[in-house]
Amino acid sequence: MLDSYSTDNTEEIARSCGAIVYQEKFRGYIGQKKFAMQLASYNYILSLDADEALSENLIASILEAKKTFSFRAYRMNRCTSLCGRFLRHGLWYPDKKIRMFDRRVAKWGGHNPHDKIEVQQGFTVQHLPGDILHYAFDTFEDLAWRNNRISTLAAVSLYNSGGSSSWLKMLIRPTWAFINGYLLRLGFLDGFEGFGFAVNMSHQVFSKYSKLYRLQRTRQKLLKTPITKPFITETKSVASKGR
Repeated sequence: MLDSYSTDNTEEIARSCGAIVYQEKFRGYIGQKKFAMQLASYNYILSLDADEALSENLIASILEAKKTFSFRAYRMNRCTSLCGRFLRHGLWYPDKKIRMFDRRVAKWGGHNPHDKIEVQQGFTVQHLPGDILHYAFDTFEDLAWRNNRISTLAAVSLYNSGGSSSWLKMLIRPTWAFINGYLLRLGFLDGFEGFGFAVNMSHQVFSKYSKLYRLQRTRQKLLKTPITKPFITETKSVASKGR
């Protein structure tokens, strides 16, 4: 287990259950998981976050797959809990993730905060029945806090990779997120929690593109400002302030 100096009893609980615990300052979602993969003792890895657990069906599926490991990577559904209710529709279900894999043919990739396992070409990914149970949000306040943080990370990641925002994107993409999640992907079947989730996810998309737009404007103002100091110094200062 890799712990990023948590302030609760995670480390003590893990050690009491027999886990080997390593600690490392948080490197970002992708960097932290890459480091954890290097610490593993065996080539086949099952990756779980601190707020995730395995359903009974998924445990049975993993134990069966483990007998032969006929495939080098395995995909499974993830089911997220909001206010005590598991959401089985909308944007986050089935939320398929590759979480068991042979590290010799797979690696962590993606863009923070959306990490994912990338498997080398030529290897088939097998789907396993059952769910990763994602105990994510006890309250809507938890979801709102997470969305604010995630939208900031996503905006910075997009900015650094050359992504762009506009008034049109800030209008269309949040609207599409709500329509897609709540109507087309049947989020309304999850009741009040499904509606609240769809609204919050739409707001997250808006926040991401509005923060990216603000970063772009900061950059544009910098380019229009007469340079009185070395340009690289000014760029670092503004970028730091934007983050």
